[in-house]
Order: sequence, then structure tokens, then C-alpha cells
Amino acid sequence: MFLGVGAINPTFLTLQNIWLCLNSSVVYTVVAVGISLVLITGEIDVSVGATLGMAAAISGTMIRNGQPWGLAIICALLVGLLIGCVNGFGVVVLKIPSIIMTLGINGIVRGLIYVYTDGKWIENIPFDFKLLSQGRLFGTVTFFYLGALILIVLVHLFLTKSKRGRYFAAIGDNIGGATLLGIPVDATKFSAYAMCGVFAAIGGVIFVSRVGFVTPLAGNGYEMKVIAACVLGGISLSGGVGSVIGAGVGAAIMASISRVLIFIGLSSDYDDTITGILLIIIVVSDALLRRRTVAKARRERLSAKTLAYDLEVKGGAGNE
Repeated sequence: MFLGVGAINPTFLTLQNIWLCLNSSVVYTVVAVGISLVLITGEIDVSVGATLGMAAAISGTMIRNGQPWGLAIICALLVGLLIGCVNGFGVVVLKIPSIIMTLGINGIVRGLIYVYTDGKWIENIPFDFKLLSQGRLFGTVTFFYLGALILIVLVHLFLTKSKRGRYFAAIGDNIGGATLLGIPVDATKFSAYAMCGVFAAIGGVIFVSRVGFVTPLAGNGYEMKVIAACVLGGISLSGGVGSVIGAGVGAAIMASISRVLIFIGLSSDYDDTITGILLIIIVVSDALLRRRTVAKARRERLSAKTLAYDLEVKGGAGNE
């Protein structure tokens, strides 16, 4: 994508613009890491945008009112954890389909944001807090994005190198087999939702620092963006396939769409349209690829059974 846009407008490929695209993707990246944990288990969470908005509203209000930054951040993370646990309880214990449960929570949290903010913007965030998002390493990558990259590495190592981390993909790949092997399916899914809520809250705190104000609609539409980022990065909506590294790459691409549209001479208002089109194309392609893989595996099993039967028949005929 970067090369294609660069061919149309060479200024897009400047190092400064590339760093700008990457740094601007930090919120998407953090939230995408969280939701990837849920997607890998074969579930979904469409409440991450509302969770981000609530965390942003709480931390923004507390920081504006002079509360210690650390306390504001902790409160925001606890709210994210609470929302994640409620989602996990509904999906795991009450057995509510994840799309229904998280969609309902999304609406509830959105309403609570309006009540909490009284429908007003949260402004006058202290300059020093907004300055945090501008800190850069050697004038290139922001410390926030560097932290997001470290987070990706840590979560990737957890999912691939630890015993409990490998449970996530095992459950998404074959929940029946995982249950037979004694893997704690319910506990793993619950923890996935809890962590997803915390990561969305982290994204909300970063959002406050980057944007400098919070509206009642903060985070609205982020759920579609980060789900598209995860799928674009190779995570299957069916579960069991993909990595948080891919989610991070997808987040950088999704965050760059607005800038891409501007550089090719189109309005950034088409951002959501492009995101929706990409999501549909990727999901359909994933479904077709998965169907082809299943069909191939079925043919291989049938071929193996046929070969075994032929050998058995020939062996019986030889004995006679």
C-alpha cells in the first residue's frame, strides 16, 4: 500500500511521513493487541471502542480536575478491567453469544459516557499531560509507540512461548479438542476479555494525551477499525490463527488510511467506507481460504481411508 501510494505521490514515502503514520497508529495498535486475544480464542468484542471512550472520559476528567495522573490512569484501567470482566462473565458463564453480549455492553457503556460527561466535551487537559504523547526517541518514534511495540513483543512471547498463552490458539482452533485435553477453556476466554478491556483502557488514556480533549463519542467506530486491523494482519475471525505482530502491522495500515486518501487527492471522509470495504474483502477471502483448507483436509482423510481399505482388501485376498 505504501509503495502504491508513493508511486502516485512520492512525498508519501518520506521517512518523516512514515514515522508520522506509525506514531499515529499507537491507539489502534494497543487496542488491536487486546482484541486479538479475544479473536484468537474464536470470540469477538465490539465494545472496545466504548471501553476506550469511558476510560478516556474518566482519566481525562480526573487529570483536568487536578487529580494525580497515576490515580487517574489506575481508575481508567480498573474501569476497563471491569467492563472486560462483565463481557467475559456474559460469554463464559451466561453463555450469551459474544457478538450479542459485547454489542449490548457497547450500548450500555455509551449511555454511561453521556451520563458521566453530561453530554459535554472534556477539555482543558493540562499541557504537560498532552506533552507526554510528543516525546520521541532520537526525534523519530514516540515513546508511546515504542511502548506499544514492546507490548506487542511481550504479548507475542506470552502467546507463543508460555503454556497458558498457547491455550488461546488451541481453544480457537478446536474448542472440543481443547476441552478433552483439560485446557481451562472458560478461564482462558474470561482472561482474554479481561485483558482486552485493560488494553482498550490503556488506549483511552493514550487517546487523552494525544488528542487533548474527550467527546462523548470518543472511541466510536474504533471497534471496526481494530477488528479490520487484526483480520488484515492475518488473525482469523474463526479463531486459532494469527498473531499480535500481524495485528500491529494491520493497525499501522488502518491508521494510515486517512493520510493515504489525502495523498492521493481524495477526502478523508471516505475513511470508514474504505475500512468497511477492506473488512468485507478480507473476511470473505479468509472464509474462502478456510473452506478450501477444510475441503483439502477432508480429501486427504478420505484418500487415506481409501488407501487403508484397499490395503486391507488386498491383504485379505493374499491370505486366501
